[in-house]
Amino acid sequence: MQYIETARDELEEDGCVFCVVPEREPERVLARGDLAYVVLNKFPYNPGHMLIVPFRHTGDLEDLTPQENGELQTMLQRSVRALREESGPDGFNVGMNLGSMSGAGIPDHLHWHVVPRWNGDTNFMPVVGEVRVLPELLAETARKLSPRFAVG
Repeated sequence: MQYIETARDELEEDGCVFCVVPEREPERVLARGDLAYVVLNKFPYNPGHMLIVPFRHTGDLEDLTPQENGELQTMLQRSVRALREESGPDGFNVGMNLGSMSGAGIPDHLHWHVVPRWNGDTNFMPVVGEVRVLPELLAETARKLSPRFAVG
Protein backbone atom coordinates (compact mmCIF):
# COMPACT_ATOMS: atom_id res chain seq x y z
CA MET A 1 0.00 0.00 0.00
CA GLN A 2 2.90 2.33 0.78
CA TYR A 3 4.17 1.85 -2.78
CA ILE A 4 0.79 2.54 -4.38
CA GLU A 5 0.19 5.64 -2.25
CA THR A 6 3.71 6.94 -2.92
CA ALA A 7 3.38 6.23 -6.64
CA ARG A 8 0.01 7.98 -6.78
CA ASP A 9 1.47 11.04 -5.05
CA GLU A 10 4.34 11.09 -7.54
CA LEU A 11 1.94 10.59 -10.44
CA GLU A 12 -0.14 13.56 -9.34
CA GLU A 13 3.00 15.70 -9.14
CA ASP A 14 4.88 14.55 -12.23
CA GLY A 15 2.63 12.51 -14.50
CA CYS A 16 4.29 9.05 -14.43
CA VAL A 17 6.79 7.68 -11.94
CA PHE A 18 8.41 5.42 -14.58
CA CYS A 19 8.86 8.37 -16.92
CA VAL A 20 10.73 10.41 -14.30
CA VAL A 21 12.55 7.84 -12.14
CA PRO A 22 15.64 7.55 -14.40
CA GLU A 23 16.38 11.24 -13.89
CA ARG A 24 14.98 11.66 -10.39
CA GLU A 25 16.49 8.54 -8.79
CA PRO A 26 19.50 7.53 -10.92
CA GLU A 27 21.02 5.66 -7.96
CA ARG A 28 18.34 2.96 -8.40
CA VAL A 29 18.86 2.61 -12.16
CA LEU A 30 21.15 -0.34 -12.88
CA ALA A 31 21.17 -0.23 -16.69
CA ARG A 32 19.99 2.08 -19.47
CA GLY A 33 19.51 1.12 -23.06
CA ASP A 34 18.16 3.17 -25.94
CA LEU A 35 14.57 2.02 -25.40
CA ALA A 36 14.43 0.53 -21.89
CA TYR A 37 16.03 0.56 -18.46
CA VAL A 38 16.45 -1.62 -15.36
CA VAL A 39 15.65 -0.15 -11.96
CA LEU A 40 15.60 -1.58 -8.45
CA ASN A 41 12.07 -1.66 -7.06
CA LYS A 42 11.70 1.03 -4.41
CA PHE A 43 9.62 -1.35 -2.27
CA PRO A 44 11.12 -4.77 -3.03
CA TYR A 45 9.58 -8.14 -2.22
CA ASN A 46 13.12 -9.52 -1.86
CA PRO A 47 16.61 -7.98 -2.14
CA GLY A 48 17.38 -7.50 -5.81
CA HIS A 49 13.74 -7.09 -6.94
CA MET A 50 14.10 -5.26 -10.26
CA LEU A 51 11.79 -3.70 -12.79
CA ILE A 52 12.42 -3.75 -16.54
CA VAL A 53 10.76 -0.65 -18.01
CA PRO A 54 10.42 0.78 -21.52
CA PHE A 55 11.28 4.47 -21.69
CA ARG A 56 8.24 5.06 -23.86
CA HIS A 57 5.07 5.61 -21.85
CA THR A 58 2.54 2.90 -22.71
CA GLY A 59 0.33 0.55 -20.76
CA ASP A 60 -0.51 -1.62 -23.76
CA LEU A 61 1.71 -4.65 -24.35
CA GLU A 62 0.58 -4.82 -27.97
CA ASP A 63 1.83 -1.26 -28.47
CA LEU A 64 5.49 -2.23 -28.12
CA THR A 65 7.62 -2.19 -31.24
CA PRO A 66 9.79 -5.18 -32.17
CA GLN A 67 12.83 -3.08 -31.23
CA GLU A 68 11.41 -2.32 -27.78
CA ASN A 69 10.52 -5.99 -27.27
CA GLY A 70 14.06 -6.98 -28.22
CA GLU A 71 15.72 -4.57 -25.84
CA LEU A 72 13.32 -5.42 -23.01
CA GLN A 73 14.11 -9.12 -23.45
CA THR A 74 17.83 -8.37 -23.46
CA MET A 75 17.45 -6.33 -20.25
CA LEU A 76 15.48 -9.19 -18.70
CA GLN A 77 18.25 -11.68 -19.52
CA ARG A 78 20.93 -9.33 -18.16
CA SER A 79 18.92 -8.89 -14.96
CA VAL A 80 18.52 -12.61 -14.34
CA ARG A 81 22.22 -13.17 -15.10
CA ALA A 82 23.32 -10.36 -12.76
CA LEU A 83 21.16 -11.64 -9.91
CA ARG A 84 22.29 -15.24 -10.45
CA GLU A 85 25.97 -14.23 -10.44
CA GLU A 86 25.74 -11.86 -7.48
CA SER A 87 23.17 -13.45 -5.18
CA GLY A 88 22.77 -17.08 -6.25
CA PRO A 89 18.98 -17.31 -5.87
CA ASP A 90 17.23 -20.69 -6.09
CA GLY A 91 14.75 -19.34 -8.63
CA PHE A 92 12.97 -16.27 -10.00
CA ASN A 93 9.49 -14.84 -10.40
CA VAL A 94 9.32 -12.89 -13.67
CA GLY A 95 6.11 -11.24 -14.73
CA MET A 96 3.87 -8.26 -15.18
CA ASN A 97 0.37 -7.19 -14.27
CA LEU A 98 -1.59 -5.75 -17.18
CA GLY A 99 -4.32 -3.36 -16.01
CA SER A 100 -5.55 -2.27 -12.61
CA MET A 101 -7.75 -5.33 -12.12
CA SER A 102 -4.71 -7.60 -12.44
CA GLY A 103 -2.95 -5.82 -9.60
CA ALA A 104 -0.90 -3.27 -11.52
CA GLY A 105 -0.14 -0.37 -9.20
CA ILE A 106 0.91 1.74 -12.20
CA PRO A 107 -1.19 0.36 -15.06
CA ASP A 108 -0.40 3.07 -17.61
CA HIS A 109 3.31 2.25 -17.96
CA LEU A 110 4.36 -1.34 -18.67
CA HIS A 111 6.99 -2.90 -16.43
CA TRP A 112 8.25 -6.41 -15.79
CA HIS A 113 9.08 -7.59 -12.28
CA VAL A 114 12.14 -9.77 -11.71
CA VAL A 115 12.10 -11.16 -8.17
CA PRO A 116 14.92 -13.43 -6.97
CA ARG A 117 13.70 -16.27 -4.75
CA TRP A 118 15.44 -18.45 -2.20
CA ASN A 119 14.25 -21.56 -0.42
CA GLY A 120 12.53 -20.39 2.75
CA ASP A 121 12.25 -16.72 1.73
CA THR A 122 8.51 -16.64 2.35
CA ASN A 123 7.18 -16.39 5.85
CA PHE A 124 4.21 -15.09 7.79
CA MET A 125 5.52 -11.52 8.21
CA PRO A 126 4.15 -10.04 4.95
CA VAL A 127 0.73 -11.56 5.57
CA VAL A 128 0.18 -11.27 9.33
CA GLY A 129 2.33 -8.29 10.20
CA GLU A 130 1.89 -6.38 6.95
CA VAL A 131 5.68 -6.01 7.07
CA ARG A 132 8.49 -7.16 4.83
CA VAL A 133 11.66 -8.38 6.44
CA LEU A 134 14.53 -7.53 4.12
CA PRO A 135 18.09 -8.37 5.13
CA GLU A 136 19.61 -5.69 2.91
CA LEU A 137 19.17 -1.97 2.31
CA LEU A 138 18.33 -0.83 -1.22
CA ALA A 139 21.59 1.15 -1.53
CA GLU A 140 23.60 -1.97 -0.63
CA THR A 141 21.73 -4.04 -3.22
CA ALA A 142 22.46 -1.35 -5.84
CA ARG A 143 26.16 -1.27 -4.86
CA LYS A 144 26.44 -5.03 -5.33
CA LEU A 145 24.47 -5.34 -8.57
CA SER A 146 25.62 -2.24 -10.48
CA PRO A 147 28.96 -3.75 -11.54
CA ARG A 148 27.12 -6.78 -12.95
CA PHE A 149 25.47 -4.50 -15.52
CA ALA A 150 28.72 -2.92 -16.68
CA VAL A 151 29.15 -3.42 -20.40
CA GLY A 152 32.20 -5.41 -21.16
